Amino acid sequence: MIDIDDVREEDFKNNPAVKAEYEKMRPVYKLIGRLIEARTRAGLTQSEIAKRMKTTQSVISRMESGGSMPSIKMVARYAEATGYEVGLVRAE
Repeated sequence: MIDIDDVREEDFKNNPAVKAEYEKMRPVYKLIGRLIEARTRAGLTQSEIAKRMKTTQSVISRMESGGSMPSIKMVARYAEATGYEVGLVRAE
């Protein structure tokens, strides 16, 4: 099995532009990870989240894959549907 972290590191070594672009997108990837983590902890499927948010599973899929950048309002609705609320945290 191929480890995505190994592939990413190899890309970073071979192409500094790839690493620079990834670094720009890091906050987006972090948000996506938090969304998926909240849904998983709540024990919900994408379809269940969609139903709670009165949207479609494909909208949730695009949010979780980075296929579209959700508004703050949409992120707040997602958080509420999973039992969380949106808050600011200090950057690491």
